[in-house]
Amino acid sequence: MRIIFAGTPEFAARHLEIVLESGHEIVCALTQPDRKSGRGKRLKPSPVKQLAEKEKIPLMQPKSLASDEILKDLETFKPDLMLVVAYGLLIPKNILEIPKIDCINVHASVLPRWRGASPMEYSILNGDKKVGVSYMQMSEGLDEGPIYEVHDCDLSPKDKLEEVEENTSFTHPFLKKENFSFSRKFKNNCYRYKEWAQKNQCQKRKDYVKKSLHYIFWSKNFPVSL
Repeated sequence: MRIIFAGTPEFAARHLEIVLESGHEIVCALTQPDRKSGRGKRLKPSPVKQLAEKEKIPLMQPKSLASDEILKDLETFKPDLMLVVAYGLLIPKNILEIPKIDCINVHASVLPRWRGASPMEYSILNGDKKVGVSYMQMSEGLDEGPIYEVHDCDLSPKDKLEEVEENTSFTHPFLKKENFSFSRKFKNNCYRYKEWAQKNQCQKRKDYVKKSLHYIFWSKNFPVSL
């Protein structure tokens, strides 16, 4: 299949590696513009950009997708599928309609819990017992589209973000490099009757994790295990 991949952080780059090893053709990679980082405030490319350049994948870094020029550029790739993993920009309806088969969002939570940004961080902060990855059809709403598959795993209070990302990137059959199963299911129309709508009463909308959440309030009493 011809796939447009849209993603930005390391979590997304791991998924891009899986797609690359699956043998499908990545016709374009979308990622956010380079950001200033570190003490020197030097521009730093995203992990997805670094991998795309290494693999010589056509790359686009628009500040916004809401332009006719971007729409026309993406249409020229004639994709079968668009795969979005922690991209970080809103995708307009006219772009969602470009792929021949579908536009799929890989969201790092057991939807409908923790819709929006930083789902893994909020799962850890709130002491959730489970964490996972949901594969959903994209819609104009924020992580509100019908769900195709969900894979979860246990979340321990001792788990760190890096460990959780590693587990959710490589332990589930949906993501295994050797089968890249959802591409085969789409090709064989297995998903036609298997999507289900999310229950809105369970939704949790959150913004990115802010610096204020990193503060320790010494005046408050919290149980601590040593």
